[in-house]
Amino acid sequence: MPSPDQPPHQPHQRYQPYQPHQPPRRPAAGRGRALGLPPVAVIGLALIAAPRVVLHDLDIIEEGTPVNALLVFGPPVIWVAVAWWRRVANPFLTLLAVGLAYGMLLALGHQLFWERSFGDDPPALGGNLSDLDPTAQTVILRVFAVSSSLFTGVLVGAVSGLVARGLAQLTASVSRTR
Repeated sequence: MPSPDQPPHQPHQRYQPYQPHQPPRRPAAGRGRALGLPPVAVIGLALIAAPRVVLHDLDIIEEGTPVNALLVFGPPVIWVAVAWWRRVANPFLTLLAVGLAYGMLLALGHQLFWERSFGDDPPALGGNLSDLDPTAQTVILRVFAVSSSLFTGVLVGAVSGLVARGLAQLTASVSRTR
């Protein structure tokens, strides 16, 4: 008969050698999970903003119209809503990634519609650089257009991310006080 200090004999268990305690393994972040959303969702959110690029570069919509305002402000509002609704761990980082993807789409759109946008009156450098070969000027302007598009996308993502972070903190503090 076993003593009270010893567990009863269990014949169906196999002997397991001693293994030091290891913390439970956390599941791998998975593809895009560090952002709180899968990559397809990040790209999908960025694509929501893409129609404005096309419509603006093709002169289908004009600045200052209600449709343009909807296409400018609607996508970031949707981004913030999705980040808040999905309760992503770091909404700033998530929407910064969405903004970067949007910036890439913006750059791609501007490059694809460059000729259509400017027609026979392409932009040109001025001042000391006005004497450069027109092809060199075009390359310089296109490189700066890509840089500007990426910066714009990242800036929109960062501002949206800050708004989403503030909203998440606000709703978390309200739910704690209940």
